[in-house]
Amino acid sequence: MVTAAKDLADGVAAQPLNVPAATPRLRRMLSLSDLLIYGMVIVTPMSPMPTFGLLSERGRGHVVTAILLACVAMLCTAISYGRMARAYPSAGSAFTYVAQEIHPSLGYVTGWGILLDYGLTSLFCILWSAEESAVLFHGVPLYVWKVLYVAIFVYLNVQAIRSSARVNTALAGGQGVVVAVLLVAAVHYLLVHPFGTFSAYTRPFYDPTTFTSAGLLGCTSIAVMSYLGFDAISTLSEETKNPRRNILLATVMTCVITGIIAGIEVYVAQLVWPASEAFPDVDTAFVWVSGRIWQPLFAVLGIALLVSTLGSGVAAHLSSARLLYAMGRSNALPRKFFGAIDPRHHIPRHNVLLVGVILLVGVFALEAGVTAQAVNFGALVAFIGVNAAAFLRFYVRAAEKRFWNAAPHVAGFLICLTLLWNISGPAKIVGSCWMLAGIALGAWRTRGFRLPLALEAPEE
Repeated sequence: MVTAAKDLADGVAAQPLNVPAATPRLRRMLSLSDLLIYGMVIVTPMSPMPTFGLLSERGRGHVVTAILLACVAMLCTAISYGRMARAYPSAGSAFTYVAQEIHPSLGYVTGWGILLDYGLTSLFCILWSAEESAVLFHGVPLYVWKVLYVAIFVYLNVQAIRSSARVNTALAGGQGVVVAVLLVAAVHYLLVHPFGTFSAYTRPFYDPTTFTSAGLLGCTSIAVMSYLGFDAISTLSEETKNPRRNILLATVMTCVITGIIAGIEVYVAQLVWPASEAFPDVDTAFVWVSGRIWQPLFAVLGIALLVSTLGSGVAAHLSSARLLYAMGRSNALPRKFFGAIDPRHHIPRHNVLLVGVILLVGVFALEAGVTAQAVNFGALVAFIGVNAAAFLRFYVRAAEKRFWNAAPHVAGFLICLTLLWNISGPAKIVGSCWMLAGIALGAWRTRGFRLPLALEAPEE
């Protein structure tokens, strides 16, 4: 999932471009396997589970196909991220890539889109966790869980309390064990409850009675959320052995492995709970699927998902605060407020509190389904920008015009643009309003984008 757990790279703050030779450098110690583990920790083995019900509802049962199509789109974008990390190894962000290769103003717009991604990831995590908590712990009103989780997010991030990479790796390993148990139990369930017809086993890929291209594309636009976080691998460029090779390989392999695991999970879930059968609760659908497979899994998977989602949400909250700081530092936002660092905890305290207030309003104004799709609106805006920047650098401005230097970037650009177009109407409204507000603010701050913006990379 999503995640935005980019605080694993807190010790890998991006350095400004053109760093003087005398500046101390980070040590290149990370291997390809280290990067791959890091990528899987961020994305998590349970990435499609929180949105499974929404995916099934929007795609009318074609969740597996949507997950695989989203994998293709993310692979193309992963290649773009990997190649751009070669060009800018000290700054692993779409904000910098687009600003350097296209225009600083478009870099600002891209950064504003990423901010929507991070902020709404936190909001979605709170909404989903509150729903799941209400299911697991009866008697406590839903609004209490919403307020409680907002307060926890703010408290942890104001205190700069972050889980270590080892703890997050252990959590990801624990999730892997739960997924393995789930799949074994699912195989047993399907052997005990056979369908009898071959078509029943292919229906999750294609069901002629419910298939529509609009439904599949809309489902795919949500499925992108299962891969979010792979781009964070590029932030480790300065600590990686042979980064020109390993950053690209790790980014692509993370997407491939995520696609395989996610595809198997949703395929089994769709067999156990056919799309023709309504879920008791769409937002926590996968937990209900696990309960049908084996009753004890209802609580086990629910708690595992709750811990995973809350962890991602806390990290996304801090990431959004830090991105606001980066944009304040570059004078894209008022520097005095957004560019301030708390001297005690060394975190952008003002931004953490501001995002907390926005989250408190958002949990009562938006629903999980709309929020999940609006998250992808911001991510797809950033991915479109990175693919365009990579195309310009490695094909348009290259000495030799080679097919391989254009194909993945053009394909990633077009697929992401198509998915952005097929996001639901309410999510488009939320995303468009956010982008217009950001463009208006940027234009006001820079007198119609005539004043230059600093090109410091955000410390993600």
